[in-house]
Amino acid sequence: MHTRLLSPDDQGLAIACDWLSQGDLVAMPTETVYGLAGDARNATAVARIYEAKGRPSFNPLIVHLPDRLAAEKIAHFDESARALAQAFWPGALTMVLPLRENAGIASLVTAGLNTVALRVPAHPAAHALLQRFGGPLAAPSANPSGRISPTTAAHVADPDSGLGGRIPAVLDAGSCPVGVESTIIGWVDGQPALLRPGGIAAEAIEEVLGQSLIRPAINPDAPNAPGQLTSHYAPRASLRLNAETAGPDEVMIGFGKVGGELTLSASGDLTEAAARLFDLLRQADAMGRPIAVAAVPETGLGAAINDRLRRAAAPR
Repeated sequence: MHTRLLSPDDQGLAIACDWLSQGDLVAMPTETVYGLAGDARNATAVARIYEAKGRPSFNPLIVHLPDRLAAEKIAHFDESARALAQAFWPGALTMVLPLRENAGIASLVTAGLNTVALRVPAHPAAHALLQRFGGPLAAPSANPSGRISPTTAAHVADPDSGLGGRIPAVLDAGSCPVGVESTIIGWVDGQPALLRPGGIAAEAIEEVLGQSLIRPAINPDAPNAPGQLTSHYAPRASLRLNAETAGPDEVMIGFGKVGGELTLSASGDLTEAAARLFDLLRQADAMGRPIAVAAVPETGLGAAINDRLRRAAAPR
């Protein structure tokens, strides 16, 4: 199969919607990373997502929608969920909410759970595709399962490290501005919970809710949200964290005052670091040497960056 790059114009959107309507897959840009989109109502399309990625079927998917009204047809929203939607949608927030009966979502999307992960992306190309397609799109990151997430169409279309040759098309709208996946919020025994740090800082969510988020223990063998597997976002090379200097054979990725061959942000800017993270991991991996990464503060977007780095460095 040849993976075609489509422009996010009228013609490209029409071709993408035609493939999606036939149960095929199209990678689409979001503000976080590129997602591998398939019709969330079509069990065959969803199965193709798992097949193309090599993703474990017990790992649920995020459903992308054009607006909150469409999301409320699929899941039950309470007052706090509506407050978060008002504050952060469209944007890099995913909420895990109770699934409505007869919502029409393929059971593979939720991995058999009675909850569903929903997001309204802010990227104009994603929004245009969702509006034109007219239905919910399941869209995990458009990369082989467990590997580095894609932030450009070229990452997706790479036949070695991406999905080139496995999917029909990528809607190419350049680089993703946020660069790490969405923050995932759920509710545990009625309390709002951080299930995955991401592109929106937990502190901003807590401010809207007027209460702290709980941090429940995660079981990677039975995830209740995407992005919870122990080994994830991983390069082929080994990864050493909180490095102050590189070893003799290592590629050093610096941050702030700690320099390296590559740097997440020489000025210590966490927004810049998040946007560059996956691209730099790919560049370092291509050098064919072990990778060392400087320490990143565990505040704001740093929590998401460190979450991805720890999973990338986990034994696999």
